[in-house]
Amino acid sequence: MSKILVTGAGGLFGVNFCLNSYQHHQIIGITRRAIKALPFATEQADLLEKGVLPKLVEKLRPDVIIHAAANANLDDCEKDPKHTFTLNAELPARIAEVTSQRGIQLIHISTDAVFHDNTDRVFTEQDTPNPNNLYGQSKLSGEEYVLQIDPYAIVARVNFFGWSISGKKSLAEFFFNHLANNKPCFGFPDVFFCPLYVEDLGEVLIKMIDKQLAGLYHVVGSDTLSKYQFGQQIAQVFGYDINLISPKSVELSTLVSPRSNNLRLSNAKLSTALGQSIPGIGQGLDRFYTQFKHGYPQKIRTYQQS
Repeated sequence: MSKILVTGAGGLFGVNFCLNSYQHHQIIGITRRAIKALPFATEQADLLEKGVLPKLVEKLRPDVIIHAAANANLDDCEKDPKHTFTLNAELPARIAEVTSQRGIQLIHISTDAVFHDNTDRVFTEQDTPNPNNLYGQSKLSGEEYVLQIDPYAIVARVNFFGWSISGKKSLAEFFFNHLANNKPCFGFPDVFFCPLYVEDLGEVLIKMIDKQLAGLYHVVGSDTLSKYQFGQQIAQVFGYDINLISPKSVELSTLVSPRSNNLRLSNAKLSTALGQSIPGIGQGLDRFYTQFKHGYPQKIRTYQQS
């Protein structure tokens, strides 16, 4: 049983990973604000405060750190570039310094948003990133710092969906919330991505730890679809009115931050390293729906900030 420290344990990935793993591993979730009633061990800490990180690692002595804390709101990132780079680039560098000095396995959660173009090419780990927004630029800097400082670290570029504490953190929840309330909404037919269900992502990361992988990997789903198609599939799985979702170009949206049209990432390097295929959208949406039927969205929302 590994002792795994998870930063950003109240976020979409963090809370789902911890809830899915705490019975099989010794999980310690790090949250900036207190969250009540979580069934796994937690520590409340602001990792940006000077001296907090090394003291925390010395106290907890983890085998693995999964660094998921970040500002992932693309529009918010554009409004505060300094804080964005502090959290998304400088903090990963500080964590990598600690893990490299102490021989701790680091998994740094990055993003597919480090890429941008308007073609239909599929990006591999060998392709040169070219982010078109501050979020992607800050996450790319974080990747580079981590790999320079700790060559044994894993940098995982991800795109995932699932149920969150707030009920508003993932694109899947956006579509679900509108459809369930019979409200019309838009989906982008010109933005393509490879979403992976959050529990599938967590299980893949555990396998990467077990395999002692290192370096840069695209940890994304095996299917590519547009965000409009993603919404349509959610409507079909839940039995909601598919006509509530209309296509709308991302170029006509009111979003502050620029978005990439092409987030197609190849996961061939990862599937080869693990000796297995990575789950696709069908399995992911089935698990997403099954959790809904079992009352998981209501359960996870009981873990509110105190």
